[in-house]
Amino acid sequence: MAHAIYRVVDFAMVSPYTLRLTFSDGSEQVIDFRPVLEGAVYGPLRDEKLFAQVEIDPEAHTLIWPNGADFDPETLHDWPQYAEEMIRMAKRWATVKEKVA
Repeated sequence: MAHAIYRVVDFAMVSPYTLRLTFSDGSEQVIDFRPVLEGAVYGPLRDEKLFAQVEIDPEAHTLIWPNGADFDPETLHDWPQYAEEMIRMAKRWATVKEKVA
């Protein structure tokens, strides 16, 4: 069975923390990322200036941020299917204290 490969080809900021994504298959998603901006990786993106530095990775064809945060392009493409689980995970991430080495 073939696995669909989705690529983010464009995005636009429609409001703080909300992006309209366009994919290589012509579909679009509008995603409000605020509910998932928790934990060590995504939490720093609550800083609007950092969030606004989003780019499309030219190799992985997904969204990336300077702090190393990214999302699987399939998750972004099918966001309505993944949103509730992502929010549940973000709530868990918010309760985990980063371990100091």
